[in-house]
Amino acid sequence: MRNIRVVDYDTQWPLMFEEEKEKFEQIFGDELTAVHHIGSTSVPGLKAKPVIDIMPVVKSIDAVDSCNDALQDIGYEALGEYGIPGRRYFRKGGDDRTRNIHFFEAGSDHIKRHLSFRDYLRNHEEVCKQYGDLKSQLADRFPHDIGGYMEGKDKFIKETERIAIRWCEDDFSI
Repeated sequence: MRNIRVVDYDTQWPLMFEEEKEKFEQIFGDELTAVHHIGSTSVPGLKAKPVIDIMPVVKSIDAVDSCNDALQDIGYEALGEYGIPGRRYFRKGGDDRTRNIHFFEAGSDHIKRHLSFRDYLRNHEEVCKQYGDLKSQLADRFPHDIGGYMEGKDKFIKETERIAIRWCEDDFSI
């Protein structure tokens, strides 16, 4: 059974993101419109599970499906939409996952949601600390139960996303 670990922020996480970003740029070329570091490892100072979340944005989601073999060659497992319509989700590392990849087509509302949440946490230190503390508490409470851990974060994430989207609305561009 997998152990849920929340650790202090690691300054290597942005470098790890950049390494993976370069791989996606090589595979997808002009099909990419952007590659974003998202999730907790993208927020300086935030405690996180040591898994890098990456959100490549593509012109056409069909391009991702045609590159499954290339992604598999660099260690990624394709899981389809995995509960979010329009997404293509990949992970690396199996049970000891090190990367989550969330591909979306340009214009998807999910892009705005992820970036707003990230940017809000980057700019609101107290909310960032609350979220990190919550994740540490949940990891202690549910060390082998990813469902319990995720469910425990759900209300905080949804409430903060709603606030973050309003906060970013005037200045947001994809």
